[in-house]
Amino acid sequence: MTSVHRRTAARALVEGLLAQRVSIAFSVAGESYLAVLDALYDVSDHLRLVTCRHEANAANMAEAVGKLTGRPGVCLVTRGPGATHASIAIHTADQDATPLVMFVGQVARSDLGRGAFQEIDYSAMFGHIAKAVIEIRDPDELPMRVARAFELAVSDRPGPVVVTLPEDLLELECASPTPAYAARVEIELPQMHCGALEARLRAAQRPVLWVGGSGWSEDGVNALRQFAAAWRLPVVSGFRRKDLVSNDSAEYVGELGFVLGAAAARALREADLLLVIGAALGDVETGGYTRLDPALTGQTVLHVAMRALDLGRVFPVSIGVVASPSAAARALSTLPLPAIPTVWEAWTRELRQRYEADVMAIAVSGVVNLSAVFRELRRQLPDDAIVTNGAGNYAAWLHRFFSVRAFRTQLAPQSGAMGYGVPAGIAAALLHPDRRVVAVAGDGCFMMAAQDLVTAAREGARVVFLVINNGTYGTIRMHQAMRFPGRTIGTTLVNPDFVALSEASGVPAVRVETDERFAHALAEALSAAGPRLIEIVTSAEDIAPGRRLSTLEARSA
Repeated sequence: MTSVHRRTAARALVEGLLAQRVSIAFSVAGESYLAVLDALYDVSDHLRLVTCRHEANAANMAEAVGKLTGRPGVCLVTRGPGATHASIAIHTADQDATPLVMFVGQVARSDLGRGAFQEIDYSAMFGHIAKAVIEIRDPDELPMRVARAFELAVSDRPGPVVVTLPEDLLELECASPTPAYAARVEIELPQMHCGALEARLRAAQRPVLWVGGSGWSEDGVNALRQFAAAWRLPVVSGFRRKDLVSNDSAEYVGELGFVLGAAAARALREADLLLVIGAALGDVETGGYTRLDPALTGQTVLHVAMRALDLGRVFPVSIGVVASPSAAARALSTLPLPAIPTVWEAWTRELRQRYEADVMAIAVSGVVNLSAVFRELRRQLPDDAIVTNGAGNYAAWLHRFFSVRAFRTQLAPQSGAMGYGVPAGIAAALLHPDRRVVAVAGDGCFMMAAQDLVTAAREGARVVFLVINNGTYGTIRMHQAMRFPGRTIGTTLVNPDFVALSEASGVPAVRVETDERFAHALAEALSAAGPRLIEIVTSAEDIAPGRRLSTLEARSA
């Protein structure tokens, strides 16, 4: 038994978490880090440990905390299978630039490299998708290395850091002091570059402001919104970054996702200047690198990136500068205002009008209309409500028809990972018990995380789960219809009774099959003190906004 009077490496680790102001962490218990669990017992009044039923969910919860706070989310998993289960969140945190620190139990130091039970070389396993893999071999190195993990996770382009914990090291004495809090250090936009960006903006006829990425702060987002409004600039948001700009503002004209709305498509097509802040000009936002012409971007793109690697990585740029997005927004918000009205103001209004038409409810063939469902969700939720989702065609309905208004209210994986919405919703509800949280998942997406409904019930997480049930892996089914019509295989789902499954997990649930019933069920669920689930039965025929499965099949036959 570990003495409470001995400062072991495990206790030094927990002291380090408290020094980094970690108030919540997620885990699936493992024998390899029992000493850490024991040390956490003594600080449970200050650091809440949430026990999960699957490491993927635990790690996704930690990733969601990183998105919501800008500070590293923390999860603890055991070696081997635990780490491999949790690896999905490392990939998401890397793709989404989310600060995350994952502690992984490891075999004893004397057994390393001998193929011991559940041994993995974590540098080899995570080296490509983590910012760093920190392997601790000396107990006195632990405090400094834990602080370094947090520093790396939040610096420049945020991301995941993996820290390995050999089990024999954790109960050894540690004499090293605990380092101080590792704050994010922002990179300011140089005055010279700020002046150059201003001059190019003033000379433009049809500029567009493209915002995305992570590393934003509340004041930075406020400055961004002030800048866009003062300059009357049309704004497009990066993939699953709609919460950087109020979607109800006069300047917002759409999201750059897999499918572009008419307004966003026109904005990219006709812009003579693209001021990009935070985004990386990546695959999804550029439509597989086809929405921008590399022959023109060298004259039209002004890129403020979080790291030098992203400047000119795929597309040449006219001006490229490394700066933190919030710092860049603050600098731009202090620029003298342009002449009002600007030469592009009418164009901004036209794009906004086109966007407003894009997000109106559309007709569907089935009884439940997801465009109406998500507009109703917006009507009933307060502006600061947090909405989460994973991956699937259901998300296309959510992203198009649900208007996001406040910063850090959208949690969705740019990595396109299924199974994210449920754990992210639980984490958001535990982190912000005073706010409304809705987790949206398709039937396929939901079943990848459903085991942690019991966690939501046990922890009293005030989250409403919306399960969109169309009996298929919708995205893949749609592509089958377009590429291999009449040859459906591998995408049809046989689902459990979601209401019975939810209630057996301790979460009251209802099934709805009409829009009207949904409005009533949602109002009841939002007024509840604990978690609730609503199953929404839809037709696979309405496979995506504006697309019907039978029509796609017929066109491709």
